[in-house]
Amino acid sequence: MIQTFLTTLYSTILDVFPIVAILFGFQLAVLRQPVVHLSKVILGFVYVIVGLALFLMGLEMALFPLGETMALQLTEPAFLQQFKLGDDVHLDWEDYYWVYLFAFCIGLSTTIAEPSLIAVAIKANQVSAGSISVNGLRFAVALGVAVGITLGCYRIVVGDPIHYYIIGGYVLVVIQTYFAPKIIIPLAYDSGGVTTSTVTVPLVTALGLGLSTTVPGRNPMIDGFGLIAFASLFPIISVMAYAQITQWLNARNQQHKDAKS
Repeated sequence: MIQTFLTTLYSTILDVFPIVAILFGFQLAVLRQPVVHLSKVILGFVYVIVGLALFLMGLEMALFPLGETMALQLTEPAFLQQFKLGDDVHLDWEDYYWVYLFAFCIGLSTTIAEPSLIAVAIKANQVSAGSISVNGLRFAVALGVAVGITLGCYRIVVGDPIHYYIIGGYVLVVIQTYFAPKIIIPLAYDSGGVTTSTVTVPLVTALGLGLSTTVPGRNPMIDGFGLIAFASLFPIISVMAYAQITQWLNARNQQHKDAKS
């Protein structure tokens, strides 16, 4: 355990070192200004390095193996046929409902726990003076990821070409961009990127590969990948939809107040 932690800590230090070098290099060489509260900054970097090492170690020991095992077990035809009515052993797309439910739940939970999303949501709340809710943004993004991964699993099961879904999704994004509040559009586009990070990617990839391996006629190399694209696309749709619904509700409440007055 100690050896694993030290190895992870060493690799984390190597990953963080370029960031530290660039920040301090620009501060001292370009801006030519001293680092304010240097001791606190150094202590903060120590917290970041140790925290990341423990976080990555925990993922490797618990979350990744459990997620991969569950993905393979849920997609096994022998498991799915237990819930199928009748004597027909052929599995249709609707027989994979446990897979869809698992995909939705894993997309929702991993995105809510995503550190990068939490950081973006907190900053958006601060910059907007509280008008953008931290939990509201996190749930909107998580809902988009959950729906996207579920739809991506359905695509793997039925064998549809992925570009139909991606093109249709981005057409919807373009239409939403025209009608959505301008303040939320850049944040919505960024939300699609912060979802595909340390927690979400390994579990979603394991789910796609497990599903494409067990579904007859699917090629893991062709059909197993692509869920990350869904996890990046649909949060953009859900965040702009969240802003549009909020704008509509506020306008309706304002109309009711005006009518009463």
